Formats: sequence, C-alpha cells, structure tokens
Amino acid sequence: MPIYVYELDTDDENPPRFEFFQKMSDPPFKRHPETGQPIRRVVAQLSVKRKGYAARSDKEVLSDNNMERLGFNKYVKGQDGYEKEYGQGPDLLGN
Repeated sequence: MPIYVYELDTDDENPPRFEFFQKMSDPPFKRHPETGQPIRRVVAQLSVKRKGYAARSDKEVLSDNNMERLGFNKYVKGQDGYEKEYGQGPDLLGN
C-alpha cells in the first residue's frame, strides 16, 4: 500500500502534514481519521528504486574511475588555476 501525504485544509502558509497508508483504490480522506479536522491530499515526492543503484554506495557511484568512464571532467584547484585530473577538456582553467 502506498503512503499518501495530507495536510490540514487551512489558510496557513505551512500547515502540518501527515502520512497515511491507503490502498490506491481508496478515495482520499476529507477529514483526519483521529481528530476530524478537514484535510487535503498533497502531491509528494515520488520514490523510485533504480535497478542496480541501491546496491552501490554513493562513494562508488561518484568515484573518479566511474565518473571518468561516464565522460565527466574533473579539475582540482592548483597554484596556477584549476588543473585537469581527468577528462577531455583543457589541461588548465583560469589563472
């Protein structure tokens, strides 16, 4: 069952939010099940599990080897500007 996000149906700029488990086929709540206050369902962030990513740590995904393999450039600040660590850009940026 998905988790739906609701907030109090008020004129407040930042009304309190609540999460409820509901079947997708269930109609949205119009009132808070415990307090009876009017509420409305809000659009919330979608959470999608990407295949393969969950098994790899951010450190591995963002490693220099992986970033270079994917075609990114990396520059490191040096004495004369930014020096290229890897990639296809110029060897030095700025001065």
